[in-house]
Amino acid sequence: MEGVPAGDLVRRFGTPLYVYSGNSLRDRFRRLERAFSARRPLVCYAVKANPNRAVCGLLSRAGAGADVVSGGELFRALRAGFAPGKTVFSGVGKTEPEMRLALRSRILALHVESAEEMEVLASVARRLRRPAPVTVRVNPGVLADTHEHIATGHPGAKFGVPPEEALALLKKASRSPWLRPRGLHAHVGSQIAHTAPYRASLKVLLGLAERARRSGIPLEYLDIGGGMGIEYGAEGSLAPEDLAAAVLPALRESPLRLLLEPGRWLVGPGGVLLTTVLYRKRTSARRFVVVDAGMNDLMRPAFYGARHDILPARATRKPRVEVDVVGPVCETSDFLAKGRRLPWPERGEVLAVLQAGAYGFSMSSQYNSRPRAAEVLVTGSRAALCRRRESAADLVACER
Repeated sequence: MEGVPAGDLVRRFGTPLYVYSGNSLRDRFRRLERAFSARRPLVCYAVKANPNRAVCGLLSRAGAGADVVSGGELFRALRAGFAPGKTVFSGVGKTEPEMRLALRSRILALHVESAEEMEVLASVARRLRRPAPVTVRVNPGVLADTHEHIATGHPGAKFGVPPEEALALLKKASRSPWLRPRGLHAHVGSQIAHTAPYRASLKVLLGLAERARRSGIPLEYLDIGGGMGIEYGAEGSLAPEDLAAAVLPALRESPLRLLLEPGRWLVGPGGVLLTTVLYRKRTSARRFVVVDAGMNDLMRPAFYGARHDILPARATRKPRVEVDVVGPVCETSDFLAKGRRLPWPERGEVLAVLQAGAYGFSMSSQYNSRPRAAEVLVTGSRAALCRRRESAADLVACER
């Protein structure tokens, strides 16, 4: 990782261990900004991808805003240094306490996703005597070619409202003394490898923005979401330059500011999960490599069938054999890789699970009463612990 050997990190911090490259995070943020520089976009980092305060702090110092989906993420974002005026709050189920926190923090906008939510927000704003900045999330009716669990812009998804309802909500908000319409938002999914879904979604947003303008509702921005794919094994990726080339021409005549909400694309490639081989075993059907990281540490393979490349952390000339890399959790679905050709390791060897910077630690749990992993940020030759490993005492700290 940058200038630090994986073996040194394991000796210092143990395993399972998440390691993030600070230079990768900065470089990818700058690359994204350059790709869209013609529009000077506000890049709101999707905090759910990796909410570690060191990661968030690095991106906030680079100039990013924040996209949050809970009061906890908003709390984390503000603690990490994201400016409230560059923070948006999405999500279908915001509670009244979360709305109060957002309004008191003076964030850029709350992205409402239903008529009832907007009514509650107006009521909260009235009680606080503070008008609420509102953006309506549109469900554009676009089915992206991605895993069904992360396709969010089609008619069967829970997110957003249909275009006609979105326009009606903007009109209603414009008549309320406690709501201030700010923009339109759409997010069609995650791990998207093609530009067509973005173009289709943007066409819907631009049409609605023009209709809102003709109705006397001036908006400030269009938020086209995030979701750019990265390479997981054979899965396709989407370069920001390609996305910019696809969507910027359509925005040429629009005066509205552009917002982007990348998460995975910024932090995924810069993260590695290091794990130690505990045991090897063979059955009549398979070879198993049992490691100390399980599905509670990295949920994506079990949840999505996701493929993460795995390498020996130390170079080897051993012949490759087909193995299943599995964890210690008591579930058949507890695996990091199946049918993967890897050098047959020795006990104690370290494996590196790549592309683990997004939705790795953030989706981890204490299932089987397993303390969660430590996290380390590496910049150049310096490695800093940015989240200590949990202890057995942490497992019961909230219990009475």
